Amino acid sequence: MKIAVIGCTHAGTAAIVRAAKLYPEAEITVYERNDNISFLSCGIALYVGGVVKDPNGLFYSSPEHLMTLGVTTRMRHEVLNVDTEGKTLIVRNLETGEEFDDTFDKLIVTTGSWPVVPKFEGIELENIILSKNFNHSNTIIEKAKSAKKVVVIGAGYIGVELVEAFEMNGKQVTLIDAEPRILSKYLDAEFTDRIEESLMDQGINLALDEKVVRFEGQAGSVQTVVTTKGSHEADLVILCIGFRPNTELLKGQVDMMPNGAILVDNYMETSAKDVYAAGDSCAIRYNPTGKAAYIPLATNAVRMGALVAMNLVEKKVSYMGTQGTSGIKIYEDNIAATGMTEEAANEAGLDVATAMFEDNYRPEFMPEYAKATFKIVFEKDSRRIVGAQLMSKVDLTQSINTLSVCIQNKMTVEELAFVDFFFQPHYNKPWNYLNSLGFAAMEAEPAPAAESVEQAAKAKTNV
Repeated sequence: MKIAVIGCTHAGTAAIVRAAKLYPEAEITVYERNDNISFLSCGIALYVGGVVKDPNGLFYSSPEHLMTLGVTTRMRHEVLNVDTEGKTLIVRNLETGEEFDDTFDKLIVTTGSWPVVPKFEGIELENIILSKNFNHSNTIIEKAKSAKKVVVIGAGYIGVELVEAFEMNGKQVTLIDAEPRILSKYLDAEFTDRIEESLMDQGINLALDEKVVRFEGQAGSVQTVVTTKGSHEADLVILCIGFRPNTELLKGQVDMMPNGAILVDNYMETSAKDVYAAGDSCAIRYNPTGKAAYIPLATNAVRMGALVAMNLVEKKVSYMGTQGTSGIKIYEDNIAATGMTEEAANEAGLDVATAMFEDNYRPEFMPEYAKATFKIVFEKDSRRIVGAQLMSKVDLTQSINTLSVCIQNKMTVEELAFVDFFFQPHYNKPWNYLNSLGFAAMEAEPAPAAESVEQAAKAKTNV
């Protein structure tokens, strides 16, 4: 069996390593246009901020490791064309310019994503940088040495982490976003209001509900970012606006979402036979809605990559979908979320209710304790949990993983209130904070009086 792999970051690496173990007789060739693999881009802010001293720690595999597994690893090679029916590739060696053909029995497409770069006027000026790969991170660190005023455009996870890192390095920092709130895809206002206050307390300028119009500069370098509401001085600009799937190679050959994300079945196979895809180039099944969605996360990528390998010869392990579970630490706050925000649920047309719960996470007789704030989003009729958020000075973020499982298994708020959790004063109270969150939901939106336990179970099953 001849396996070709295009792209080798998270999903590609996971697929290759597992395939090499499962099919030792297979001929596996990976084509990667960069000179490195498996870079954890989520660690860029930690690297920029100096928390991570050795960038080699942000790589969890290498071309040399893949070669020890018997994989033919062709770095700095770009696939120019794919013929899914003829099962052929056209490849260019980026070092020599040589082009050649290759064939495959099974194709794994893990081409990932690339930052969105709008065609702003002045985008060609120096010191306007993307934040995606290892080379970007090195460029950011080098440019930041002489920069005093840094503007970050895009208030998602990467953007917020970067402004914190720059501020801690003594820079004057401005965060621009077209949305009126930071992190609006992940958290509701009850949480983002607190985070914004924390950022402003550190002297970070938040320019929210502002759209970038153009960049201005002198001597070829950026000096000003002009928005719909004013202008901001900058000698370094980082673009973190979002990501789009890298899927031009398969355009017109496999089914895709309107944004180009590849649609796969529960076994990671595309609409073209023997062509598989995983990671940021793909759509995922979003369990809160049951529909396809584009949620580029490393956790999704590695799971999907492993599933590709396991299902390559025979369909064995079905994809479970995802809740888009994520977390972030901003200054002293530990924050995590899973599933839908209240805002997202309303936009999707779900009839939901919400509840907040805040309490000390363990008994007050302990020497130290801290408050934890939770929010839960659930359907009014079915009682099914569709989202949850958490914020605390103490690290309780693993609780969001528990709530992710609840969403995946279509649990109700009543079930959450009474599920079995242990009690030990070092860690929690007799009523675990997740049980209490379930009770808060029941009190905020009591179940319909006519609904029996059997009816609730039926509604949950039919989602």
